Amino acid sequence: MASISQDEEKAAKEFIKIVNDIRRQHNAGPMSFNTALKFMMARKFDVHRALSLYEAHEITRFKEGLAKFDPFSDPVKSELETGKFTVLPTRDSSGAAIAMFTACKHIPTDTSHQTTLQGVVYQLDIALEDLQTQRCGIVFIYNMTNSKYANFDYELSQKILGLLKGAYPARLKKVLIVTAPLWFKAPFKILRLFVREKLRDRVFMVNVSQLPLHIPLASLPKELGGQFEMDHVSWIKHCLESAPKNVADLYDLASNNKFPLSSSNQLQNGAILSVNCTNNMSAADCDLSHIRANGNMSDDEEDSSTASTKLEQSKCVTSDENHKVQSFQHKPKPENIIMPNINDFKDNLSSHSHKYSTNESIHSNIQGMSLEEFIQYMKSKGRKGLCEEYNEIKSKTPEGTFEISRLKVNQCKNRYTDVLCFDHSMVKLDGKDGDESSYINANFVDGYMQKNAFISTQGPLPKTFVDFWRMVWQQQVLIIVMTTRTVERCRTKCGQYWPLEKDTSMECGFYKIENTNVEQHSDYVITYLILTDTKTGLKRNITHLQYTSWPDYGVPHSAVAMLDFREKVREHQIKNLKALGSQWQGHPSGPPIVVHCSAGTFITLDISILRLEATGTINIKETVEKIRSQRAHSIQMPDQYVFCYLALLEYAFIRGLLQDVDLSGFEDSESEFEE
Repeated sequence: MASISQDEEKAAKEFIKIVNDIRRQHNAGPMSFNTALKFMMARKFDVHRALSLYEAHEITRFKEGLAKFDPFSDPVKSELETGKFTVLPTRDSSGAAIAMFTACKHIPTDTSHQTTLQGVVYQLDIALEDLQTQRCGIVFIYNMTNSKYANFDYELSQKILGLLKGAYPARLKKVLIVTAPLWFKAPFKILRLFVREKLRDRVFMVNVSQLPLHIPLASLPKELGGQFEMDHVSWIKHCLESAPKNVADLYDLASNNKFPLSSSNQLQNGAILSVNCTNNMSAADCDLSHIRANGNMSDDEEDSSTASTKLEQSKCVTSDENHKVQSFQHKPKPENIIMPNINDFKDNLSSHSHKYSTNESIHSNIQGMSLEEFIQYMKSKGRKGLCEEYNEIKSKTPEGTFEISRLKVNQCKNRYTDVLCFDHSMVKLDGKDGDESSYINANFVDGYMQKNAFISTQGPLPKTFVDFWRMVWQQQVLIIVMTTRTVERCRTKCGQYWPLEKDTSMECGFYKIENTNVEQHSDYVITYLILTDTKTGLKRNITHLQYTSWPDYGVPHSAVAMLDFREKVREHQIKNLKALGSQWQGHPSGPPIVVHCSAGTFITLDISILRLEATGTINIKETVEKIRSQRAHSIQMPDQYVFCYLALLEYAFIRGLLQDVDLSGFEDSESEFEE
């Protein structure tokens, strides 16, 4: 066992007890103490952070097919022999292990992401058996020397970085991108803008001559200007000899047939509570839903007067930063991103026999910028300028009244006393369920070319579960979008208003909700529900989509993941609408989509994407202003506002709508909210 202090040993035992309690519920074998130490060391013995890492590790291994594979057989055997990924026999000056991916050896058409990632984690698992690596972490070199455009795989590079950053039990100390060609500059400028928190100042784009500033020459191979010959064959031989005793240590955690063992809400509602709450406190005692605290308040939950949260947005050090990319041809969109077809949207409108005026939406006649103008606007504003633009929007007094929300009888139904509903756009429950109040903290919000496309609401409270499902049934809602976990840092962000596990059910008033299936993805969870009106026996299919990778501070780490999530929402809306058939007589795009927690960010992206596809124009500022005119205080953090700009630019790249870009200087003027 590694040499650890008494406090570290105590924290590790607390971590392993929580994890093994969950594994035991699923008839899975226990985690060893040595494996627990890997997660704990990776997160500096912070139990809460180690649990989040364990969860992300399990989900990623399962999603990417990294739970079970045979390194002695093809295709993994051949992948290992390519030497595209290897672990050097040396260390940097801090003692960190050095892992290197050589891009010129990667041919995307010859191997799948799964096989490449299997080769990566297999070698990392062996390297992580070393206690010094567990303590000191990993330096990752992305070697682009002699690589061509055909070697570059945009999505794979994001997956590797995402794995190392937040889904693998080793500390990522530094990322060095070596001799990046000109065509790489444009996607890197977009990619690096999403690298948040402390990793921001650990990503460097360098040439070979600059490498010794980060790694001693004696620790570099000759191909990178160092002093030793690479011997990948000997390293792989060592891995294969070590495999029988070591390789199962990590990926067997993710090999149970009931994987993933730890759903987001199971960890958050159970394990995280047990970490942060004292032994004599119940889960109810830890419900801090009515206590305000600093942190990531969702955009419909935070008081506009207290939301100036400082953000970590350190500069990324790069070389040749002001070089303008002349002609960058972006690769085809990633396979997992389903791009919307605006023609299908228009055809759906015209196919309905009833008349519908798209001008009823407050977003229909907004004038916008072209993509080229949009890029120049972002560059001229910079991050600081966009934050100032957000502050201008935020400083405007809401145009509307909140009288119904403030009624004494309704105050107990508001999650926060300062997050109220406009009277003019409020969703009103009908009285068919007896003499219950018609009030619910929810507002209609227009979409692009669709009035009342969304219902923006708060995370339901236990006392409002019945009202929430009444609203879903009465508005014929088919999709519920949730962009938070139920519990974060021992603060209840949202009640558990739907049955969490497959083949379970719950009743709320006159409504029964059944869980028929759950799909776990690395960044979100899709739950298939059947909602039944027990008075009439009528049933309806509801899809619940929960985005789980929105961090407790800031914004999603991956715009690609958020864009994928948004497309899944639209995909399921279309699917469920077809199943509803003639029961729906409203707008051809279907009933309102319920969005709660950070609703404004999601809605802004959806509207902006549809407008870009339809007209080729963008106007985020006016879009946000219009949304806030229907749901007060939507988008409550400057970083969420900037994220909308960057995510839309990311979408344009994936969609192939951009061929060159110059964002030099965007980060030069930092936000006043940074620290």
